[in-house]
Amino acid sequence: MNFNSVYGQEFLKKYFQKIIEKNKIPHTLLFAGNTGYGTLSMAWALANELLCSGKVNCEKRIKKIIHPDLHFVFPTVSKKEISKPDSAFFLNQWREFLISNPYGDYHDWLKYLEAENQQGAIRVKDAENIIHKTLVKPYEGDYKIFVIWMAEKMNQETYNKLLKILEEPPEDTKFILIAENPEQILPTVLSRCQIHYFHPISYKTIEDYLIKEKKIASNDARKIAYQSNGDWNLVSKLLSQKPIEEDYKQAFVEWVRMAFLAKKSKKSVIGLINWSEKMAGLGREEQKYFLKFVSEVFRQALMINYGNPQLNYLNFSDTKFELSKLSPYIHGNNIEDIINNIENATSYIERNANSKLIFINLSLLLTKLIHKKEIH
Repeated sequence: MNFNSVYGQEFLKKYFQKIIEKNKIPHTLLFAGNTGYGTLSMAWALANELLCSGKVNCEKRIKKIIHPDLHFVFPTVSKKEISKPDSAFFLNQWREFLISNPYGDYHDWLKYLEAENQQGAIRVKDAENIIHKTLVKPYEGDYKIFVIWMAEKMNQETYNKLLKILEEPPEDTKFILIAENPEQILPTVLSRCQIHYFHPISYKTIEDYLIKEKKIASNDARKIAYQSNGDWNLVSKLLSQKPIEEDYKQAFVEWVRMAFLAKKSKKSVIGLINWSEKMAGLGREEQKYFLKFVSEVFRQALMINYGNPQLNYLNFSDTKFELSKLSPYIHGNNIEDIINNIENATSYIERNANSKLIFINLSLLLTKLIHKKEIH
């Protein structure tokens, strides 16, 4: 894994190459953005550049994630074998997961772990392991590198334990924190980081790759590039023809149909309450991912309404639902409120609020917003 293995992000690659040449690597970096934009891949590649300059067989060990000076920390869940897990316990699974899909996201990781309704967390045991390892000199390279993926999943005790070491790590230690939602990280931690924001991978980068490497026709490649929204994880799912949202389509169709009818039908209001109870039975990560999917459906409907149907990649044919019939009701006068309420619901779920009440509240809000008139 090196910079050539990272798709797009050319500006950041050049920047990191420059500071490596000048030996001006900050002791603590934060990569902010979707994993599908390449945050984790870039951290992996940067570690390779820092550890392997002129060293024989080093890149092979970085690629296999067995280099003794490269350490990964990531969210974990409890298992029968261990009630208070740390990253070391799941290291073999992590290697398999990361090597098979360097752009896989947090939801993919929890599904890989068969986490069921658990939310992943980075616990204090990980922080203790990090501190212990910083006391040891590098085995081979000039540095020890710690990559903390989904750093926003650190709990309060973990944050407190790591504050001092993040502020003043040993000279031979570098930290790369990765977060999709950096605003959820404590300000005291953020203040210790040099932050780099990752942007969506360019459509041209994706299109060119699909044409040259996957031998896909230019029109199809262009369509996938636009559908992916610059997220390589979604590119992979579109290519596999097993998009993650398949499980959520029927739940969305039931929801939006009842919300549309609730203004005139008490039966539909009762249906929304029953639907909310059913959704509350899902694990919290599944609930959050459903809401993420719902946001994308409404955005796709908006694009259809405003004359960009070619950018729609969601196929509801197996549900007898047509997104084009929903699209006239999604417009500039309600889309912001719809998305904001979905994001608020997601935030409440993360705080372990009552899921049934969250979905009931969101459903009732949708019944009003979906009938809101467009302003011309």
